Amino acid sequence: MTILITGATGRVGRNVVNQLLRRGADFRVLTRDPVKAGFAANVDVVKGDLLDIDALRTAFRGINTLFLLNAVAGDEYTQTIITLNIARECGVERVVYLSVFGADVSVNVPHFAVKYGAERMLKEMDFSATILRPTYFIDNEVMIKDVVMNHSVYPIPIGGIGLAMVDTRDIAEVAAIELIRRDQASGKLPVETINLVGPDTLTGESAAAVWSEVLGREIIYGGDNPDAFEASMAEFMPKWMAYEMRLMAERYVSHGMLPQDGDRERLVTLLGRPLHTYRDVVTALVAQ
Repeated sequence: MTILITGATGRVGRNVVNQLLRRGADFRVLTRDPVKAGFAANVDVVKGDLLDIDALRTAFRGINTLFLLNAVAGDEYTQTIITLNIARECGVERVVYLSVFGADVSVNVPHFAVKYGAERMLKEMDFSATILRPTYFIDNEVMIKDVVMNHSVYPIPIGGIGLAMVDTRDIAEVAAIELIRRDQASGKLPVETINLVGPDTLTGESAAAVWSEVLGREIIYGGDNPDAFEASMAEFMPKWMAYEMRLMAERYVSHGMLPQDGDRERLVTLLGRPLHTYRDVVTALVAQ
């Protein structure tokens, strides 16, 4: 049998595809524009999206295991519900789902609430699922690189409790390992949740300090007030999404994203290597 990958053109998805290629796994990709996606010729690609019922049914033919990744969107929950229903209709019961850290408690942040709803659906519909709960992506720092370097300010209000930021390469490799494990299992495996965290817990001040050390000049933290953050997000995304980013930042300030006991050790054991560090990612960004 084979694996179906959704969300394959994003940062996590492309890394999942690369990890599966490296491991010689049998998989298929669903994408809106196969030509623009630019996958290697040996990648099986189906054109469509998660609201295209005919394309979904075509994509699920011969599939045993689903990697479900939904981007933040106004209709994210509808996409999720439809995809899981079509998966079940087509006889697919094995799923690796990309959720978010703290999905069950951050109920006022729309895409957190959506992902918790999807987690409940996976359990209530009796799927054999691995639920991956990543913290804030270190790779998101690419979006603030110019602000940091040109204005000497770390602009994201992440607060003083701390975020155990995770690298998308670590997320993708765990996803690939779990996809292959589920796909090759001789029987139905129980639902399992894995927190995906990084080796460092960063506050606004400590993140700014890393940038300062890498750049060799002072970078200050812009503070916890989300007003400026929401306004800057609204310059390049819909206002509803900018407001959602504000709600997420407010959650960072009030609660942080702190690993549970054993989270880091579990990931290091699973990957067989150390986790990628915040400093390494920042150093690479500055060198670009």
